[in-house]
Amino acid sequence: MDFEVDRRDFRRTRIAADSSPGLSPGQIRLEVERFAFTTNNVTYAVVGDMFDYWGFFPTEAPWGRLPVMGLGSVVESAHPDIAAGGRYFGFFPMSSEVVIAAEPRSASVGARADGARSAGGVAFRDVGPHRAPHAATYTDFRDVTDDATFNPDRVDECLLLWGMFMTSFLVDDYLGDADAEGGVFRGANQTLVTSASSKTSICLAACLARREGHHSIGVTSPRNRAFVEGLDLYDKVITYNEITRTDARVASGLVDMAGSGPVRSAIHTHLADNLKFSIAVGATHWEEMGGDSDLPGPRPEFFFAPSQSAKRARDWGPDELANRIARAFHDLLDHTERWLTVVHRTGPDGIEATYRELLEGQADPAIGYVCSMSEDRLP
Repeated sequence: MDFEVDRRDFRRTRIAADSSPGLSPGQIRLEVERFAFTTNNVTYAVVGDMFDYWGFFPTEAPWGRLPVMGLGSVVESAHPDIAAGGRYFGFFPMSSEVVIAAEPRSASVGARADGARSAGGVAFRDVGPHRAPHAATYTDFRDVTDDATFNPDRVDECLLLWGMFMTSFLVDDYLGDADAEGGVFRGANQTLVTSASSKTSICLAACLARREGHHSIGVTSPRNRAFVEGLDLYDKVITYNEITRTDARVASGLVDMAGSGPVRSAIHTHLADNLKFSIAVGATHWEEMGGDSDLPGPRPEFFFAPSQSAKRARDWGPDELANRIARAFHDLLDHTERWLTVVHRTGPDGIEATYRELLEGQADPAIGYVCSMSEDRLP
C-alpha cells in the first residue's frame, strides 16, 4: 500500500494498492519497516515541484508520494552484489515496500582501519532515472550496522532527527564559514529562527548554542512558547506578535523555517538594513507563503543543504564531514531525553491522522511521530 497526496490540493489524499512488480536485473525490493513523519515532509510537498521531491517515487498524476526518512530491509534482490537482509536508512515512500535500481558502494568507502563503525556507512544508492539527478544525500542507503551516526538504542530518535539535524548543521556551518562572502554570520550578532518549536529549528538551535558570542532568538506562537523556553537552547524566545519589540539596532540574521510571508515581512521591515541575511529553509506555515517582493534588507535566499554538503566534502573530505556531523548529532540525541516523546502510528488510518495533524499545524511539538504502513510492525 502507498499513501499518496494530490499535488494540486494537499488536503486530498488516498491509499493506493501495491502492484508488487517483478524485479528487473539490478533491482532490489525493500520492505519499509518504519519512517519518521514530521512537518519537514509538509515542506517537501510545498517545494516538491521546485526541488523535484515529487520525482523521488513517481506515480500517476495528479498524485504524489512524499519521501520520508525511514528504515527498510532487502526482501528480494536481482542484484548479484546485494543480498537479502540487512537494515538500511534512507529516503523511502510512505509505503509497504519500494523497488529501486541499486548500485553498491565500493567496500573501501567509509572503511575504518581500526574496525570501528564508519560515519559514512553508505551501502548502496538508488540510480533509477527518477533519482539520478539528485544529490547523494537523497539517493544513498546507509547500513545502520556500519554507521557510527546511528544509535541502535535510539532508533526512532535517529529517524526523527537525523535528516533535519544534517540540514541544520549545514545551515549553521554555511553561516559560520569565515571564508564565505560577508564573513562569519555576515556580520550579524544574533540569529532569529522562526517556527522555533519545529524539529529542524530545534536542531539549528542546538548547533547555534555551540557557538560562543553569537546569540539565537526563537520565534514561535504563544501556544508553543513554554515548550520552546523549556528547551533551554535559545538565548531568548519571543512570539510572532513581539517581533517589533526586538532591538532593531542589533545586527541580526533570519533563518526562516516557517515560510510565512507576513512573518518574514515583519522581520525585514523591523530590522531593515540591520538584517544581514535572510535564509529560507522550511515552510511550516505553508499557506502563508509568498510576499518576497520589495522587502527591506537582504533578498531572501533558499538554502539547499546538498550544495553546502558537497562543498564541505571537498574542503574536509567526506569522512571528516560525516564524523563532525555524527559527533554533534550524538550531543543532540542526549538532549532529546528532556523534551522528545516518540509516538507510534500504524496502518493507513494512523498515517492519515498524522498527516492531517502536521498539515494543519496541530501537532504537539514535544511529540515525534514514527509510522509504519504495517499494523504490527511497531510496538
